[in-house]
Amino acid sequence: MTKSILLSTAYFAPVQYYSKALAYPTIYVEQYEHFNKQTYRNRCNILGANGPISLVIPVVKGRGPKILMKDMQVSKDTDWQRNHWRTIFSAYNSSPYFEFYKDDLKPFFEKHWKFLLDLNLSIHETICNLIEIENNVVLTPGFEEVPETTLNLRETISPKTHRIHADVHFQAARYTQVFSEKFGFVPNLSILDLLFNEGPNSFTILEDSTI
Repeated sequence: MTKSILLSTAYFAPVQYYSKALAYPTIYVEQYEHFNKQTYRNRCNILGANGPISLVIPVVKGRGPKILMKDMQVSKDTDWQRNHWRTIFSAYNSSPYFEFYKDDLKPFFEKHWKFLLDLNLSIHETICNLIEIENNVVLTPGFEEVPETTLNLRETISPKTHRIHADVHFQAARYTQVFSEKFGFVPNLSILDLLFNEGPNSFTILEDSTI
């Protein structure tokens, strides 16, 4: 019986990611994989007045072609934190629960983080506390060094829709979004979208999204 899964780290991960956090007793997060561009490792997707928005954390590009995830550093070259928070505020300040959660989340856009993995892990811990699910993350001791029964979903949860592997255990449950009347329901956005729109009901939406 599968009791654990293997995932990549993620920045304000999508709903699908947190449905796994709810469904499995243990989540192994791969810290020895090479950093890949255009993934949830350093980006998240939210919904704004003009449609989906991708928020990307700039990273320090080393001289070598491959950098381990645990060594990937956040770039200081741009004021990305201020820009991200302004975009999030613009998208969700009128949502039902933005005022309720903003003080818990704004510090992530004020403190400088050296390593991307540390930022993501701290975000994940806070999100788990807010939704009231167990933070069951364990960092891998080596590349894909996990129990044999662990389900590898590192390539399944991805913003690259043409490369996504089918996930038969996830079906995004519908909920009311700020711009639903304009765009209809946009599934599997960042957990921020679910949290600001549904608040304490986020737990139930995650349960309903798990098949």
